[in-house]
Amino acid sequence: MIRICERPEDDETINPMLDDWLVPDSIAVSRMLDDALIVAGDFRIDPAGHQRFAVFPRADVGERRVGRVVQRICEIETYKTMSMLGFTRVRGIGPRMTEIDEELTRLMTVMTHGDAPEEETLQALLRVSSELETLSAQVAFRLGATGAYEALVAQRVAVMREERFQGRQTFREFMTRRFDPAMRTVKSVERRLEAMSQRAMRAGDLLRTRVEVKRSAQNQDLLESMDRRADMQLRLQKTVEGLSVVAISYYAVSLAGYLLYPLAGMLGISKGMMTALVTLPVVALVWLVIHRIRHAVENGK
Repeated sequence: MIRICERPEDDETINPMLDDWLVPDSIAVSRMLDDALIVAGDFRIDPAGHQRFAVFPRADVGERRVGRVVQRICEIETYKTMSMLGFTRVRGIGPRMTEIDEELTRLMTVMTHGDAPEEETLQALLRVSSELETLSAQVAFRLGATGAYEALVAQRVAVMREERFQGRQTFREFMTRRFDPAMRTVKSVERRLEAMSQRAMRAGDLLRTRVEVKRSAQNQDLLESMDRRADMQLRLQKTVEGLSVVAISYYAVSLAGYLLYPLAGMLGISKGMMTALVTLPVVALVWLVIHRIRHAVENGK
């Protein structure tokens, strides 16, 4: 509610009127637009749900100029109220941010000095990061709007070209005392939320690196174990190959002996001598065949 009154010749008579209409504890009074008007307000909501302002223009000030001043006053109050929505929002998430900060600190302490499994700690860090990102997404629009409305309030106050009225606080001083701390709180919470998100992200990256290093060491041990098993299999394969040569050679010599026994009678030599003569060539032939087969298998032929 804005009350427009004709400015008296003696500005001293304005003070009793202001003390009667407005709350003296928070009243702000200024000469504005090169002393064309005196504007006062207390930024308090009265029992009827209104905020009260008083405008005292000089007699030579036109109605359009008074109207622009009234519009600026309405804009200041409107943008101030809209920017305070961000303050209300950050107060609402403040307790939860404190809990998340404590949880993040605990997890980082566990990472440094604890013996909890890395995978479990990593999952907890991912949950914290996810919740921080969710909070950031929920308040991003409101915090951005709060910064825009704060700039509009400062701009509207600046264009009024205030001058002090009889030692009373100006609108700018009122904003500095009552409005700016709330806006600094909003900015502080915004920076804190961003810093917490960065901390959680860095901690998660560090823990993931530790997990990957540990897994790499486990993989290295596994590869070494596989190498040992492969070497054992190779030695076993060579042993089996040697035994196979002996077994095949035994049966091959027996068959060759049965085939050559008639020839031994014709040549006048015993069967034992004939067997001894064919043993070495048969063993060499069997070994050569098995060696070629193994070589072809190793080369993928």
